[in-house]
Order: sequence, then structure tokens, then C-alpha cells
Amino acid sequence: MIRALRKYAAYFGRSLRCEFPVGSGVYLTLDQIAEELSRRLIRLFLRDETGRRPALGEEPLFQEDPHWRDSLLFYEYFHGETGQGLGASHQTGWTALVAKLLDEIGTTQRQE
Repeated sequence: MIRALRKYAAYFGRSLRCEFPVGSGVYLTLDQIAEELSRRLIRLFLRDETGRRPALGEEPLFQEDPHWRDSLLFYEYFHGETGQGLGASHQTGWTALVAKLLDEIGTTQRQE
């Protein structure tokens, strides 16, 4: 989805804006939407203001234990409200996607 938004953004440029999120009244370019989706996905794996990673849910072992808290699991899918990882945790697709998004954001920031 993110890649497709970026490809369409390359074609349409700033001329096409879509409401994001739907019902918000805020209109963004396709590049801006791709960037926001990337940030949201990455935030699932980063510590929030309380030091907890949303993807690790409420499991104390993974959230607090110094031997486990930095060993990230990349789940099959995520809870839409809490971001908690659900399903299989041995999938590798999310690992590659998040790593790629982090690389893209880092490259963009270095160019600015």
C-alpha cells in the first residue's frame, strides 16, 4: 500500500489530495499519506512515552524483563486499536517491511 501510494504520488504530484484519515476534514498528498502510514507502522515497535512497545501488548515479560524487552517479535497482524501483535510471531515479512521503512525515513531525513 505504501509503495503504491508513493508511485501514484510520483505521477500525480501535489495535485491529488485525499482526506486522511477519512472523516477528519484533513487533506494530504499521497506522499504525505504514505509517510504517515509508515510512521504509524514503525511506532508499533518503538517505546511510547511510558516505555512500552504497543506491539508487545500487556505481557510483562516482553515489556519489562531486561532480557526480553529489546527482543522484538514481528507478528502476523496487529490489533487495530492497541497495536498489540496478534497471530504468529515467527513471520519475517514485517521485519523486512519495518526495516525498509526505517531506512527510507533515515534516507529522507539525511537529504533534508
